[in-house]
Amino acid sequence: MNSTLKITFLLLIVSSSLFGQVQSNLELIDIFNMEFVSDPQISPDGSKIVYVRNFKDVMTDKNLSNLWIVNFDGSNNRPITTGNQNDFYPRWSHKGDKIIFKSNSADDKMKLYMMWLDTKEIVPLTNTPKSPNQIAWSHDDHYLAFTMFVPKNHPSIIKMPAKPEGAKWNTPPTYIDDMNYRGDGAGYLKSGNTQLFTLSTDGGTPRQLTFSDFDHGAPIWSKNDSHLYFSANFHKDEEFKPIDSEIHQIAIKDGKITTLTNRYGPDRSPALSPDGTKIAYTGFDDRHQGYQISNIYVMNADGTNNKIISTTLDRSINNITWNTNGKGLYFQYDDKGDTKLAHISLSGNVTIKAENLGGLSLGRPYNAASYTVSNNDLFAYTLGGTNHPADLGVTDGKNSKRITALNDDLFSFKNLGNVEEVWWESSFDQRKIQGWIVTPPNFDATKKYPMILEIHGGPFSSYGSVYSAEIQAYAAAGYVVLYSNPRGSTSYGEEFGNLIHHDYPNHDYDDLMSGVDAVLKKGFVDDKNLFVTGGSGGGVLTAWIVGKTDRFKAAVVAKPVINWYSFVLYADGVQFFYKYWFPNKPWEDPSNYLKRSPLSYVGNVTTPTMLLTGEVDYRTPIAESEQFYAALKLENVETALVRIPGASHGIANRPSNLIAKIASILAWFEKYKD
Repeated sequence: MNSTLKITFLLLIVSSSLFGQVQSNLELIDIFNMEFVSDPQISPDGSKIVYVRNFKDVMTDKNLSNLWIVNFDGSNNRPITTGNQNDFYPRWSHKGDKIIFKSNSADDKMKLYMMWLDTKEIVPLTNTPKSPNQIAWSHDDHYLAFTMFVPKNHPSIIKMPAKPEGAKWNTPPTYIDDMNYRGDGAGYLKSGNTQLFTLSTDGGTPRQLTFSDFDHGAPIWSKNDSHLYFSANFHKDEEFKPIDSEIHQIAIKDGKITTLTNRYGPDRSPALSPDGTKIAYTGFDDRHQGYQISNIYVMNADGTNNKIISTTLDRSINNITWNTNGKGLYFQYDDKGDTKLAHISLSGNVTIKAENLGGLSLGRPYNAASYTVSNNDLFAYTLGGTNHPADLGVTDGKNSKRITALNDDLFSFKNLGNVEEVWWESSFDQRKIQGWIVTPPNFDATKKYPMILEIHGGPFSSYGSVYSAEIQAYAAAGYVVLYSNPRGSTSYGEEFGNLIHHDYPNHDYDDLMSGVDAVLKKGFVDDKNLFVTGGSGGGVLTAWIVGKTDRFKAAVVAKPVINWYSFVLYADGVQFFYKYWFPNKPWEDPSNYLKRSPLSYVGNVTTPTMLLTGEVDYRTPIAESEQFYAALKLENVETALVRIPGASHGIANRPSNLIAKIASILAWFEKYKD
């Protein structure tokens, strides 16, 4: 349903509530009516913000988006584009008189468009077979630089004989010899690489600048527009060193490439200082740890005088932008479940500019956010909260304001579960663990409620004080929900994250069980009606939990790893997991893989356990779930297998997939609830 129809429909419902309709709890179908803001882009002068307004269409089961524009003070909020399509990635010209964006409004092909702010005229700039990706304006606004995938021929050594005229043979065999041959969400990969291009803003044919057998990262322009800076991994053994990228410079005139950094580890996301003399970037010295925080580095534009400036902040940094005077940078980071916008001086002093960024993960309460800054140091950002998905927030670094409320039309007549932050000590080592308790609408603390322990994935990621449709759906069904950040979670520093290095899953179990005990002490949870679920890394832990205890009435293991030996050999990114999550290859130390695999403890399981995975998940392929399902069947444990057709690891690529996941979990729990 597009946003205009949604508003009209909901206004009719709201108006009827004025005549006696009572508040109601959220229903699964309401997910189709939830909207959120993403990618807010503030104009160079700070007066306006273009943002992506994301919505869902109940008839076509698609996630869609349009562009809207609003003044910094919140006035004149209006659409730039409309329709059931995907319009996204808006970017202002340096003069602020034009924007470019991507859209599939004309046909199924994703094209790059440009709009003039004075006339609102919109024209396509590209009609290429593949869509441009990361795009940057030249400083004179005459050119765009971008990355785009360029396929290449991958000859097969298999030579089939000529078939007789009219014969109907099978498609010829597919010949694969690349280490990375499939990707989650992308399927089986075509041969080729992401190359750099430039394009005149007057249109025409894009000019390809690079032709190598390596992928190239997002470009930025030099101050005089004669060069581009970008990140890439050009090492000959890059397949075995998957994150060892460097910052490079390429000359627009002749394509000459100069490498500016040289160390083992990722150097990425270059940002040019306002005067063009310095480059900041993020990265770390790679120690093959499971979790390594990204720092900020600054060097001269020619690669000399390289130094780290963020040594005092034990948090991973991203989305860096220079401030106007070139004496520091803005960035965002996650801290104890909250995403913050901050400034760091070149001497390393950090000051907070805004908090409560987030709201970009509609399904589960992950920390995810974005921001942009104007030339006069005004900010636009995605504003998170436990009672709404991402809205648009603005700040001058001191005073913040929420200027959209996209879901008030829905939430004005829907009851939400209350979210309360809690801390407890782990029974293993008394470390402080953070979590959140969500209680059902119309909660009565004198009653006893069933409880769901919901566990995040990653495992190196974090939940926070942000809205989650999935968590709220469980609360609406009458469950207390506990979600948390056990050891290994990000946003608590590198030491806390690496407590599970070469030891996952293990003592996360103690953190989670201590959290369950802490909630039980509050007195409103029925200890005979405990349930557990989690996805990806949370699926690993859910499968681990049922192999360690029978205190839960039922469990749903979503998109898990069950057998680490098999996982590291057929997950996408095969060159990564064995090196960063284990000390050796599987055949060099099989016992390590087996003792950390939930499959090894299946003989202990008595808990009714459902398995749920997308059929085209290539991160934790469905064969992992099928192994556990078969093992549980052989052990005569009550079990079921749910396959989500067409879904990858991010199950909610279609709105109905998210609904299907939630409905499946609730159905399994209701089956066993007293």
